[in-house]
Amino acid sequence: MTSQFTPATGVSPATGTPSRRTALKAAAATALVAPALAATTVSSAHAVSAATAASATPAFLHGVASGDPLPDGVLLWTRLTPTAEATPGSGLGPDTAVAWEVAEDKAFTRVVARGTTTASAATDHTVKVDVRGLRQATDYYFRFSCGDVLSPAARTRTTPAADSTVAGVRFGVVSCANWESGYFSPYRHLAARSDLDAVLHLGDYIYEYATGGYPEPKYVVRQHQPRHEIVTLADYRLRHGTYKTDPDLQALHHRHPVVAIWDDHEFANDTWSGGAENHTPETEGDWSARVAAAKQAYFEWMPVRTSTAGTVYRRLRWGKLADLHLLDLRSFRSQQASVGSGKVDDPDRTITGRAQLDWLKSGLAASDASWKLVGTSVMISPIAFGSVPAHLFEPIAELVGLPKEGIAVNTDQWDGYTDDRKELIGHLKDRSVTNTVFLTGDIHMSWANDVPVKAATYPSSGSAGVEFVITSVTSDNLDDMLHVAPQTVSLVAATAVKAANRHVKYVDMDSHGYGVLDVTPEHSQMDYYSVSDKTRKDATSTWRRSYRTLTGTQHVERVYAPR
Repeated sequence: MTSQFTPATGVSPATGTPSRRTALKAAAATALVAPALAATTVSSAHAVSAATAASATPAFLHGVASGDPLPDGVLLWTRLTPTAEATPGSGLGPDTAVAWEVAEDKAFTRVVARGTTTASAATDHTVKVDVRGLRQATDYYFRFSCGDVLSPAARTRTTPAADSTVAGVRFGVVSCANWESGYFSPYRHLAARSDLDAVLHLGDYIYEYATGGYPEPKYVVRQHQPRHEIVTLADYRLRHGTYKTDPDLQALHHRHPVVAIWDDHEFANDTWSGGAENHTPETEGDWSARVAAAKQAYFEWMPVRTSTAGTVYRRLRWGKLADLHLLDLRSFRSQQASVGSGKVDDPDRTITGRAQLDWLKSGLAASDASWKLVGTSVMISPIAFGSVPAHLFEPIAELVGLPKEGIAVNTDQWDGYTDDRKELIGHLKDRSVTNTVFLTGDIHMSWANDVPVKAATYPSSGSAGVEFVITSVTSDNLDDMLHVAPQTVSLVAATAVKAANRHVKYVDMDSHGYGVLDVTPEHSQMDYYSVSDKTRKDATSTWRRSYRTLTGTQHVERVYAPR
């Protein structure tokens, strides 16, 4: 149930086999983390059911979370298991009262807001509370309770006032976390940091495949639930519930507010407005029913406010320093064009939809923030791969679903919808919009790019902004799919990509990890971190590279230390 609350007392209700291109999707070039929680969490929904049946209920088995912070409030989330049979997606279990409280201190001696709501089977016993009346730019602590049972306590943080001067803001940045591909160590490392204002999740928070569908069965690190491909509301709920038992994911949500958008795997691979590559109507039913189920489960299980028409495009602000424009690039897009069909330039095709593109353009032009951050789930920079050596291009093309003849364009990215990109970049140029930074996930690699006004004549044509692409948490990238040691083939491929695309300044095709974006009035800097081994729960983290853009330049440059 979703409710909105004001401080202290007020409570009022508010309203199976994937295509191989999923492996990389593009880049055809080749502390308040409750430690006791890990002991009570389990690694699959089946285990959750067994643990719940064997333990006392009610219980908060899926942790707590916060998201979409505002200057005066934040959205809080949890999921109550009221009875042993009330497992995620079961539709079972009684309506149960859940209390919540927000405090200025970890010991909850200075409570500033509290209330009660109801967890019911209608919302899979998830609870969302939109708390308002808080102070701007302030850390708070929150928890839920059911009778004498307390949830874990967690930290959150509000944003600065919209008109305030802000010296700096820092975000963790992640994307693409496939349960079966490994452990979510990047989340654990971000949870250990005390210097983040929020974490941005750029999509593919869950994956839809049957177990062993991606990666292949012999490379599965741990099995998710349900075992089959998720199609129904019960399926999506159970998959979300499985993910929320991961101790590293819970730790992340317990330490930082999360700002999330979806990409395709929250639904099915290569989702578009009328279907998906990984959807077969004859055996999986009507697409509209599947996407409705996926969206319902997403909004139940994620600390995300429902935006326009039930989408995730929305805007958040960190004072006069940064506006964050978050995009939904799945709900309104035209079907992906066939590579080489010529339709990528068709002005009648869209990746954003008319209303969202107009919203983005007007928001960028009207912004008085020093930096305009754009969360885009797929890469906006144009990429050509014609110079990749043939012995590397063929296996990579097989992985990402491109023709082996060498035609190189990924039509699931903005490359497949060039008219929308041309309009947006032209708008930035014509309206003199500066300091635009695109933040991207999706392709399981790290990139740092200028966003050229015209790629063919770059650098003379200039750059309209920059793009930082973050690699996957666990989802397979080049060395995983080719089953070779890191850097075995990627260095050659990366060199070829940069030679063919002069606006690309950095490519890492093998690492898994996360980014940390540091924003000040003078710069926006992305620090790229990798983890040692995604198949190990105790994977370590290492800083790999940093790139920044200085105010007014619209170009990226390398720096030699993280912030």
